[in-house]
Amino acid sequence: MQVEHLLSLVTLLPAAAAVLFGLIPGRFAAAHRWLALLVSLLVFGLSCFIWTGFDANTGIFQLTERLDWIPQYGISYHLGVDGISLLLVLLTTFLVPVVILASWRSVSVNPKGYYISMLLLTTGMIGAFLALDLFLFYVFWELMLIPMYFIIGVWGGPRRIYAAVKFFLFTMVGSVLMLVAILYLAWHHGVYTGGPPSFDYLDLVVSAPHIAMGPTFFSSAPMLLFAAFGLAFAIKVPMFPFHTWLPDAHVEAPTGGSIILAGVLLKLGTYGFLRFNRGLFSQEVWDAYVPLIIVLSVIGIIYGALVALVQTDIKKLVAYSSVSHLGYVMLGVAAGTMASTQGAVLQMVNHGLSTGALFLLVGVVYERRHTRLIADYGGIAKVVPIYTAVFILVTLSSIGLPGLNGFVGEFLILAGSWKVQPVAVVFAGCGIILGALYMLHMVQRVFWNPMVHEENRQLKDMNARELIAVLPLLAFIVWIGVHPNTFLEPMEAAVRLLLTH
Repeated sequence: MQVEHLLSLVTLLPAAAAVLFGLIPGRFAAAHRWLALLVSLLVFGLSCFIWTGFDANTGIFQLTERLDWIPQYGISYHLGVDGISLLLVLLTTFLVPVVILASWRSVSVNPKGYYISMLLLTTGMIGAFLALDLFLFYVFWELMLIPMYFIIGVWGGPRRIYAAVKFFLFTMVGSVLMLVAILYLAWHHGVYTGGPPSFDYLDLVVSAPHIAMGPTFFSSAPMLLFAAFGLAFAIKVPMFPFHTWLPDAHVEAPTGGSIILAGVLLKLGTYGFLRFNRGLFSQEVWDAYVPLIIVLSVIGIIYGALVALVQTDIKKLVAYSSVSHLGYVMLGVAAGTMASTQGAVLQMVNHGLSTGALFLLVGVVYERRHTRLIADYGGIAKVVPIYTAVFILVTLSSIGLPGLNGFVGEFLILAGSWKVQPVAVVFAGCGIILGALYMLHMVQRVFWNPMVHEENRQLKDMNARELIAVLPLLAFIVWIGVHPNTFLEPMEAAVRLLLTH
């Protein structure tokens, strides 16, 4: 079945629904919840049509849509999907219904505004993955800032304003420099071709590598442009030392905000490195920055794990684990082999599923006990056996147990990186050991240590809504672990084309 303008429907339908939500009075909270869920499921269903009609044998962009927007400046509405963006779009549309179910009871203040913000955020995320015009990409990139700012700042914890402002400022600093780089690339394309400027990614892939290299780093335009893009994406990942906004944002965000932040927004940074820093610049420029990216990635892996090890707040522990896990993704991207890059893309999806599930589960118990401190739990395994079983499965996924999704991604990254960066792989392997240490230590203290708080005896196990939200995540955690080729094959041609562009 062919759906006309499928990419535009998937991208813009959530924003259109958000506008319509404005017409429904805020007092109809149940209507907003159900409509948001239905819209998100419809968008996921439409994204599945992209999967069914996708040709995995070619690495070129498919289902492309192009419409002149501001033609005198070379700006167009240009969308397209390849094997890399396909998986990330599916991850986004899959997680949004989970987020809405997870927020069903916890968002009681102005649910209308919350669901409008979540739908606008969905459009921004999908649009950023599909945009093939860099100006359009920047519009979607900035669009994500506003609803996420409100999700943290309005529905977050006690220090929500501080966390929201910090998130906004960090991202904005990198974004402004990236905009300058985008403008320069568009102008250079006009000079290179003798024609008008162009913001089109496919045009810039041809012209950008031909920007003249200067005699030194600071006089070299390609090196500075790469750094401008890299800073924006490093903040979003976040890479060490640009990670300090992340723990505050995660801890203060509501459960749904934490799921979407860890599950999708951080992947826009790793995707940006792969799509733009790798795709637009010459091999000479890329090779000049690889050692720095490798070093920062390894530092992030070890540092994130060590800091997670000493956390007393479950949510903060999971937040620092993201710094460590995304270090593996950046290691795979920087190594630049076929296996490591495929592993990096798959690990983006794996992290979205596993860490998204962890934040959902932390939210489940927080709604009951209103505390995230590890010391406030202990001995709850017998009280909430279903919750315990689910949490342990997700934990094993997070630490890379063979047979689950995390193992496949980490194995491909480390195996693919070994031939070019063996020393980095040795240090990254230590991060896996530390990851198992902090996660299993937390599980021991929460579920099996002696029960010292009588309130924990009254905990209720997961209800039907919570199970419906988490079971699809568990299904994909097992599916990817058992049959990863389902997800590796669609990206293979796109990854190979990107690495040999």
